[in-house]
Amino acid sequence: MTRPGFHLAIPVDDLAASRAFYGDVLGLEEGRSSTQWVDWDFHGHQLVTHVVPGAPPEAGRNPVDGHDVPVPHFGLILSVDAFHVLADRLRGADIPFVIEPYQRFAGEPGEQWTMFLHDPAGNALEFKAFRDESQLFAK
Repeated sequence: MTRPGFHLAIPVDDLAASRAFYGDVLGLEEGRSSTQWVDWDFHGHQLVTHVVPGAPPEAGRNPVDGHDVPVPHFGLILSVDAFHVLADRLRGADIPFVIEPYQRFAGEPGEQWTMFLHDPAGNALEFKAFRDESQLFAK
């Protein structure tokens, strides 16, 4: 399946911390940059971190599966293997999880792994992995 790419710009308060997280921890390649923003190759999508001091990134939380899911959030759908590699990489970098990696809908349509975390500026990220990606919207 070929998907269109997306562009997402998010606020950060410290470009050095952003570079350490998105570049070193997540392993994203840095693209163009200035003293006020950095482009990241977010697995073929354009993620831009813009310096915006004091910007409130989280509007609230929504209860899902007994967890308080931060809103807004963004992320990627990875393969199951890549999901677990990333979870291990995050643990190795001592990145705290908002919601630890866990499996949802085991044995049901839409079976998936999910995890939530914050970047250094407080932006919430979710990474997922479906047992069968064709069930992305399965009911």
